[in-house]
Amino acid sequence: MVYLLALVISIIAGLRTMTALAAMSWAAYLGYINLGESWLAFMGYRFTPWILSVLALGEFVTDQLPFTPSRKVPIQFGARLVSGALSGAMVGVNGGTLLGGLVAGLVGAVIGTMGGAAVRSRLAKAFGRDLPAALIEDAIAIIGAILVVGMLR
Repeated sequence: MVYLLALVISIIAGLRTMTALAAMSWAAYLGYINLGESWLAFMGYRFTPWILSVLALGEFVTDQLPFTPSRKVPIQFGARLVSGALSGAMVGVNGGTLLGGLVAGLVGAVIGTMGGAAVRSRLAKAFGRDLPAALIEDAIAIIGAILVVGMLR
């Protein structure tokens, strides 16, 4: 179950970089996961979930802007890999397998980034514009993150 949850939260990181990190930070802060004395403990600090939540909200807005680069360009793709790896690692630390969670996180981030781009492109074509597809993707990321955090409880 640890690997599956690490994979799913990192797929969400592939959809929305900051949503996965914000969700996992809230899970740590609220005591749903135990990061103990690991190097990831800072994710559960008092202000971390708030900061990451503001960044996630900003990402929801900037994603709708016409000049926002593709998630597949190196800097965007790299950010999703880092987010997925960190999110997966947090699930892994909680489940006793940091490295396993980190690897599942990297794999999930690639799946979420590439798969999310493909699905969003098809939805945008079906709708005739990108906004409805982007909003559906936002909803999937938010609901998915909430479900993963709920399963970690």
